[in-house]
Amino acid sequence: EPSRLIYRPRAHLLLKGARKSFSWRDYRDLLVRAHLQLGGPIVVVWDNLNTHLTAELKRYEAEHDWLTTIRLPPYAPDLNPVEAIWSLVRRAMANTAFDTPGHLDRILRRELRKIQLRPHLIDGCLTATRLTLAPPTPP
Repeated sequence: EPSRLIYRPRAHLLLKGARKSFSWRDYRDLLVRAHLQLGGPIVVVWDNLNTHLTAELKRYEAEHDWLTTIRLPPYAPDLNPVEAIWSLVRRAMANTAFDTPGHLDRILRRELRKIQLRPHLIDGCLTATRLTLAPPTPP
């Protein structure tokens, strides 16, 4: 199967005490949507974000045989393909002045969609980690 990028940007509420990042339930819901969209088993590579390490998310992972998770060692950005994805997004958005949060959201979604439609970019981000089974390039 081709590599895929599935994303769900989240705009946080500007209310005092409102959560500004994904909860374990948000990650669970993303996994469910990815599973439904792909129609088969999925493999997720987690970094050591505290939300990825919650007991609830680990329990959910253990209860679903269609879900395989791989945990990266602590502080290993060179092994995390998401770092390369964000690098591509940042490059495309450099020197852009966003006038509203909605403007930022539209541009972010546009750039992620561009990557999503180019599996070779996703493969490049995976290959850069040296964690793939891609054949070695000839010298």
